[in-house]
Amino acid sequence: MQQNDTGYLGNKNLKRRDVTLQFNKEQIEEYIKCSQDVNYFCSKYVKIVSVDKGLVQFSPYEYQKNMFKSFDNNRYTICKMPRQVGKTTGVVGYMLHKILFNENFNIAVLANKQVQAREILARIQLAYEWLPKWLQQGIIEWNKGNIELENGSKILASATSSSAVRGQSYNLIYLDEFAFVPRNIQDMFFASVFPTISSGQTSKLIITSTPNGMNLFYKIWTDSVNGNNSYARVDVHWSDVPGRDEAWKEETIRNTSVDQFRQEFECEFLGSANTLIHPTILSKLVYRAPEVIENGVKVFKKPVKDHYYAITVDVSEGLGGDYSAFTVIDTTTIPYEVVATFKNNEITELLYPTLLANVGRFYNNAAILIEVNIGSQVVNILHEDLEYENIVITKASAKKGTQIGAGFQRQNRMGMKTTKITKRIGCSNLKALIENNKLVFFDYDIIEELSTFIVDGTSYNAEEGHNDDLVMCLVLFAWMASQNYFKELTSTDVRKKILEDNERYYEEELTPFAIMLDDGAQQDVDDVISGISDFDRFLRS
Repeated sequence: MQQNDTGYLGNKNLKRRDVTLQFNKEQIEEYIKCSQDVNYFCSKYVKIVSVDKGLVQFSPYEYQKNMFKSFDNNRYTICKMPRQVGKTTGVVGYMLHKILFNENFNIAVLANKQVQAREILARIQLAYEWLPKWLQQGIIEWNKGNIELENGSKILASATSSSAVRGQSYNLIYLDEFAFVPRNIQDMFFASVFPTISSGQTSKLIITSTPNGMNLFYKIWTDSVNGNNSYARVDVHWSDVPGRDEAWKEETIRNTSVDQFRQEFECEFLGSANTLIHPTILSKLVYRAPEVIENGVKVFKKPVKDHYYAITVDVSEGLGGDYSAFTVIDTTTIPYEVVATFKNNEITELLYPTLLANVGRFYNNAAILIEVNIGSQVVNILHEDLEYENIVITKASAKKGTQIGAGFQRQNRMGMKTTKITKRIGCSNLKALIENNKLVFFDYDIIEELSTFIVDGTSYNAEEGHNDDLVMCLVLFAWMASQNYFKELTSTDVRKKILEDNERYYEEELTPFAIMLDDGAQQDVDDVISGISDFDRFLRS
């Protein structure tokens, strides 16, 4: 060794830049062996902090060795792992190996919170300080958020966000506990960063997390299982950790809960607590890619001749906050099926009606029920300017509550104003429809929203940080589908009877749809459909 003062800023455990060391034969052999084998490097030279034993030598478990292989052999790896199994420790050893034995290797460590990302960087720094000087690179920068080594390699620690690594080039991006990053940030991150990653030939993306509902982590994992993306999977079970057996499981459940153990240790993709739909049902829901996406509309099944469709619509202000959304549902047979969906938080109330009219006509002149708490402009344009006739009309009655009306009587309105009562009825019916397999859907966004649609006082709403716009469309449909007249309308014999009894109303310019009252009292069929326009075309379309 040619210099005695080799420390970095007074830290004698770190080698400063421009320090020349003389290697002996054994050190050269060890250096080469470490550079070629990350398992050997970790098990012999990397120190970690154990909760029970303090500073100890890192001895990778078999699943951690499998992680290393996956990281080396694949550009994209997603790891579904229980709590407290050493998932971060394994990645720390791998990242340390990469910056030591590669020139100009840049890594971004991103976590759901900046403090967590910096804690991971601190683990790398701790392991680095305990390396022998002959394995170290000289330090250029060393702080809570960055490491830069003499060989040009760097590590950045930051919170996961759309701007965290924008405009920068990285060889490896590590996303820790990605399932706990808010959904909107997950989406923005991938939209802004993934094109940069995929544009390279060797850049890598590593995701590790314990499941946390059915968000983007769930989608990436499920798409990998189904062969719909390029991610390699590392699936770790709690029993893969030495010392964890059935006795440990029973004690953990006693001190927590069965649901908590299922999510945090069995790694099941459960929704939030107190969801409208039971977690067991949620965990069995599956999604698939739409047949086509046109103007933001995801089409899962194209219209079928002589089938009857209903479109339920939620309207937002189009200012980037809440979403405007709609669901198209085939009501011809039970189970009802969601055949198309739309969700966008930027479409304006001036453009939304045109999209609705086009989709409605595409789906056999579907009946459209619009929530008009803030959507009155949409329904007016749809009816008056675009001349779409098949808009559901409702009326409010102090005695009987909100009901579907017919004709343009004084107390009637096009669309429906959601109240506490109609929402409660809709939520109750939606739960029954889904849990009894009477309503099927394959849209990932619906599944994700249902997993965070939770009890809120005496009602249900989206969990904080999430949205429920598509779910509310289904709530509207569930309210509508529970009505007796709706059930009769899907019967061929009843449709013919209505057609025969009301020929005199065919040409009147009134809405062609009618439903029974909220309280279940049956209206006279003739009264309900009185004034229905162009009903023959609707029935025979």
